[in-house]
Amino acid sequence: MDPARRGRTIAPALDADEPSDRGRRLGLSTLFFSAATGLSRVVGLVREIVAANYFGVTGPMSAFTIAFQVPNLMRALFADAALQGAFVPVFTELLEKGRKREAFAVASGLLSLITMILGSVTILFWLLAPVIMPVFTPGFSPHLQDLTVQLSRIMFPIVLLLALSGVIVGMLNSFEHFSVPALAPVVWNLIIIGSLVGLTPVFHGDHKVYSYAIGVLVGTIVQFVLPLPWLRGRGGRFTVSRNWRNPYVLRVLKLMLPVTIALGLINFDALINSIFGTLVNDEAPSAIDKAFRIYMLPQGLFSVAIATILFPALARFAARGAIGDLRATMANGIRQILLLLIPSAAIMAVLAEPITRLVYQRGAFNGAATDLVSQAMWVWALSLPANGASLLFSRTFFSLQRPWLNTGIAVGNLVVNAGLSAALYGPLGVKGVVLGSVAGTLIQVILQAVYLRRDLHGIEGGRMLSATLRILAAAAALAAVSRGVWLALDDALGRALVSQIVSLGVGILAGIFVYVVAVTALRVDEARQIGRLLGSRFRRA
Repeated sequence: MDPARRGRTIAPALDADEPSDRGRRLGLSTLFFSAATGLSRVVGLVREIVAANYFGVTGPMSAFTIAFQVPNLMRALFADAALQGAFVPVFTELLEKGRKREAFAVASGLLSLITMILGSVTILFWLLAPVIMPVFTPGFSPHLQDLTVQLSRIMFPIVLLLALSGVIVGMLNSFEHFSVPALAPVVWNLIIIGSLVGLTPVFHGDHKVYSYAIGVLVGTIVQFVLPLPWLRGRGGRFTVSRNWRNPYVLRVLKLMLPVTIALGLINFDALINSIFGTLVNDEAPSAIDKAFRIYMLPQGLFSVAIATILFPALARFAARGAIGDLRATMANGIRQILLLLIPSAAIMAVLAEPITRLVYQRGAFNGAATDLVSQAMWVWALSLPANGASLLFSRTFFSLQRPWLNTGIAVGNLVVNAGLSAALYGPLGVKGVVLGSVAGTLIQVILQAVYLRRDLHGIEGGRMLSATLRILAAAAALAAVSRGVWLALDDALGRALVSQIVSLGVGILAGIFVYVVAVTALRVDEARQIGRLLGSRFRRA
């Protein structure tokens, strides 16, 4: 049978009619991971609501935002996503060959090497933080710059912890165990919420924001420890290893270099936004970040879940040379991401202000902050589907163990972001800063699609275009209905908390109902796949 044709029957991520048990398992894993990640995002949003209540979008909150983004950038360079992008294909290849002990030996070597290198980097950062951090806060006063330095020192050890956690989570994902890694961030967020509530009253003035930084550090420690017991009985064990010349360890490091650069550049976008935000005003970095947190809720619910679940499968197809299966799996995953993120973007764009008001506006977060955050949010929405598709495209490059091209594309994204942000932050404020990121993301996803089409001998472009046009038509109806229903109810019910929940909730639900009817009537295949899987799951339950 032709591999491309065979890929259409065994590869789709969520097709419930798939004959293989493994296919159904992947589909159910996607649903569970999506639900668990969604829970994590919801709890994370609660964390942001609590933080907004205490700190609003004030200067200290902007100082925390940048202080967190610097170690977060280092995490992108050396920790979970970058490390997994290089490690999972190699570890999976060894598992496919039945060499579990050697796979664990590679993991042990990486853990030892990471501890030595990033432990040293952490100590060095502690010493140099007063020199490093002012580079990222050009518009801050000396007081806010000093606060940023101290907060970054508290949080920087998370780089080492998340790098170690990246190896552990990568191993569990390679064994197709996704539940505990998906739930660990829920615990992380709960610990931070506890720290905010319990420790904020202990500090005074601008130092109250230390409670947030302490919560991040403690939560990360717990997040690292939590998945460890689930590696027992997997056919190998960890050892303290200095065998860093192991060819597979060296192969991971070689693969990790371009992956690190690519993901690091992508995550540097957020830091660019904050740097230019400090030149707008003290509140802008925090406002952009608050809008980004809501933006990431559908990302975590849908695109991150699909990409994480499919990544080991893509790596297996690449290791076997099954390009047809890989292409079909990736293309189906992209269409599913678009099915879920295009309507999410429509809701964010037309309801940015009421969403921001309901989520954040209380305590120190006032109407002016709502206006600033909602401006950033509707601009962020323009790139939501493209960002989700780009995530799975990147995983495909990593699966093929050919990440350098993706790295070059990420460089282009960074250049576009920095150039447009520099040109637009003056006349457009926070909207201009975010537009730089949006333009960079759109260009990146187009270039990724072009080059993957060449490498995979197609990406089912015609089918993808047809599905996208139908999804856009359905999303337009969703946007019109959601906006119209919200306006009518908001005018009738007013702005009390319960009234806001009713008017916004009914508006969104009405739009979703119209969207489901529309994609069904327009015969979008991916909607039927999800419906069949959900139906089969409930019948078995």
